Amino acid sequence: MSNVLIGETTHDVLCVGHAPYDLVFSVPRHPVSDEKIFADDFLACGGGPAANAAVIVTRLGFTAAFAGYLGNDLYGESHVLELAREGVDTRYVIRGSNPTPLSCVLVKPNGDRALVNYKGATRPLAEDEINFSGINPKVVLFDGHEPLISMPLAAWAKQNGIPTVLDAGSLHEGTRGLMHKVEYLVASEKFAKQWLQGDNLDVALDRLAVQASAVVITLGKQGLIWRKNNVSGSLPAFPVQSVDSTGAGDAFHGAFAAGLAAHLPWEELLRYASAAGALCCQKPGARAGLATASEINDFLARFPTNFEKNC
Repeated sequence: MSNVLIGETTHDVLCVGHAPYDLVFSVPRHPVSDEKIFADDFLACGGGPAANAAVIVTRLGFTAAFAGYLGNDLYGESHVLELAREGVDTRYVIRGSNPTPLSCVLVKPNGDRALVNYKGATRPLAEDEINFSGINPKVVLFDGHEPLISMPLAAWAKQNGIPTVLDAGSLHEGTRGLMHKVEYLVASEKFAKQWLQGDNLDVALDRLAVQASAVVITLGKQGLIWRKNNVSGSLPAFPVQSVDSTGAGDAFHGAFAAGLAAHLPWEELLRYASAAGALCCQKPGARAGLATASEINDFLARFPTNFEKNC
């Protein structure tokens, strides 16, 4: 990426992608057709995979920058101020007249959720819309929702030996384009099955390992499976009572990227990220559930290692 130069500004993690504003309703059940129900609780806050990842990076004591789009509207203003209060560098946020994406999240008492996202006329940023000169991240995390700026940035990071992570939550143009350009492909079960066009996750892991040097498939309550350097293994989920699973994947990916910046060993890295995801499930709303370093350390101290490795 010839117009991107390494400068003096260093961040532990640069997070690139989506930053909707979340409207979270706690409901007794998901409504059926033509049914009106009343929410038991309500939360409004910033959200989005990359934006949430940036927030948990700072809460864990690292430095983060977020690159993406926010509208010049009430939701965009609220979100950019929230990011700044969390200590996230917002210099790479582009503001415009198109609306800030909105997510309406309906959460049941058991933590299951339904989500509606609205983007309106908002489209991905153009390749040259953000000037990344002067940034020198230790890790770059992508969520695939800004593919035009992400593709050349991923190539630049590779050229400069900077680890890259893809939060592959679902299969779309951005994640499909980036999955073989990152070092760490961290995919949801949904993504793995969509990409494979089948349900065999062991096969999906084998085939995804051709795309990236390290692959993790998160399985929610079933934990995760992984493949790295021709070695595979699994990690069971931590036993927690889920209140709201919204943002658990974002927490996992942000903590994973922060752990990479801290050079955590592989086993410790996966447990660290898994703890972040588990803690997020115990509070309503994604942003409210993003843990601090002390919360993760206290949580991990309660559980013995449950790492499994197969040659």
